This record gives sequence, C-alpha cells and structure tokens, in this order.
Amino acid sequence: MDDIVRQALAKWPNVPHCTGWLLLDRRGNWRMRDDEAQARGAPGEPIRHVALLAFINRNYEADAGGQWFFQNGPQRVYVELGYTPWVVRLGAASDSDELSLTDQAGNAFEPSTAYLDDEGGVLFADTSTPPRIAVLHDHDLDLFSEHADVAEDGSSGRFRWRNGVTLPLQPVSHADVAARFGFVASPAQAAKGGAAA
Repeated sequence: MDDIVRQALAKWPNVPHCTGWLLLDRRGNWRMRDDEAQARGAPGEPIRHVALLAFINRNYEADAGGQWFFQNGPQRVYVELGYTPWVVRLGAASDSDELSLTDQAGNAFEPSTAYLDDEGGVLFADTSTPPRIAVLHDHDLDLFSEHADVAEDGSSGRFRWRNGVTLPLQPVSHADVAARFGFVASPAQAAKGGAAA
C-alpha cells in the first residue's frame, strides 16, 4: 500500500466504503461503473489512465472476509469481480519454449496448481499463502493448449509448465470457485444481503 494512502487512512479513518463502482473483468481490465452501468448490470467503461491503473494495482488487496478492494486514499472501494481476483496472461519467450504467467498488475505469477472449470476456463493457484486464484485470459487459450493434454471430456489432463514441471489439470465447477478459494465475487450484492459469489 502506498504511504500516501496510509497517511490518508490515519487522517480520515471513518470514510464510508464504496461498492459497485469498480469492476475487474475476466480479461484483467479495470472498469469504472457509474450509476447507469450498475443499474443496467453493464461492465462499465475501461480505465485507460496509466498512472491510475498503476495506483489501483499497488493498492489492491483483500479484507478478512475475502472481499477484494482498492484503497483509494481513505476510502475503500470494493471490487466486483468478473470471475477471479486475479487474471493472468500466458507468454512464451521468443527464443525458447520457456513459459511465463503475469497477473493484471504486471507481476510474475508462479503456479502451483492448475484447474479446468466446467465452462472451459483455465485457472491457476499460485504458491503464496493463502494461494491466489487466477483465471487465464481467454486470448491465451491457444498457447495453453499447445502445452496441455486434456481429456476428451475436458475434466482432467496435464499442463507442461516449464523446467520439466507438469501440473495436473484438476476439475472445478465455475459456480464453486469463489467459495472454494475464499473470495467474494460481488461485494455490492453481499452489502445488500444477496448472494456474494
């Protein structure tokens, strides 16, 4: 968290939280959701300002209840999640077959486990404690498939990661991901007393 954010929290500790206004979509884009977008259930407009994106990424974390938020100075802005709290891109070095995963903040993501969901999504859990869960950006499914062997029914397989490391592809239900990995997909719904995942 930025020092300026810590200072603002100390100066104004009781600023009300905000829900519904910020979305991390399934492709790792941060989106601003005004009242109209929220009323229509629309994803909102992508945020393109480079400095603002960097500020959001540096001040993005989860509370004890599994709700992810952006600490905007003294105000906690809870994030609606398009799927998971993290979205990763899969890349390959041009001069080798060495793979890498990078999260939406531009940081390396070291997978420990891989999953296939029942809707065709690929997810990775990393080596942190507790593990972060990330969905693979759909533009990278072709590259993923070049390094994966998947059962015909899509329920299992293996992913050839790198340096001789192969990750088993475990099945997971899309509907169970939030509960299984301890995050709240919609803090706005949770605040209204609705379904949180």
